[in-house]
Amino acid sequence: MPAFTIQAERDQLVVDRLRAAFPDGVVADEQFHDMRCITVRKDVLHPALRLLRDELDFNFLTTLCGMHHPGGEGAEERLGLVVHLNSFRNRHRIRLKAYTAMKDPVFPTFTDLWPTTNWMEREAWDFFGISFTGHPNLKRILNMEDFPAFPLRKDYPLEDPTREDKDNSMFGR
Repeated sequence: MPAFTIQAERDQLVVDRLRAAFPDGVVADEQFHDMRCITVRKDVLHPALRLLRDELDFNFLTTLCGMHHPGGEGAEERLGLVVHLNSFRNRHRIRLKAYTAMKDPVFPTFTDLWPTTNWMEREAWDFFGISFTGHPNLKRILNMEDFPAFPLRKDYPLEDPTREDKDNSMFGR
């Protein structure tokens, strides 16, 4: 059997298992190149990750990172998380996403499932302002503690408006 057929069957098994466990929790599932991307509701993300780890052998969390989608015409501005999981035994990987409103950028911590998410959650806090309830030490890791913004959000200014030493005439402005 071709490898892409086996991969598609494994992907469908994951989607079917998540839909069975969380009937209203799976918002979408799409195939992006060679990886299945499953979007779940915010309140379902933690239990879905637990199910994938405990029942479907996704024992390795590769990435947990933030994302910011600014509101376009008629669209809501929102933040989100992207999680990449691997099952080494089954040679299978998937991506999960969950979104939250800008006014409530809070997710539960995932350090109880994978302790390595500690620094990934701190990075999401530091750069996107996504908070994690129950995190053991949620503080900035690269920016100053009193830094007033979150630099990977799309609303962050590209240049420091308080600088007085910059001569814009040199840059054609």
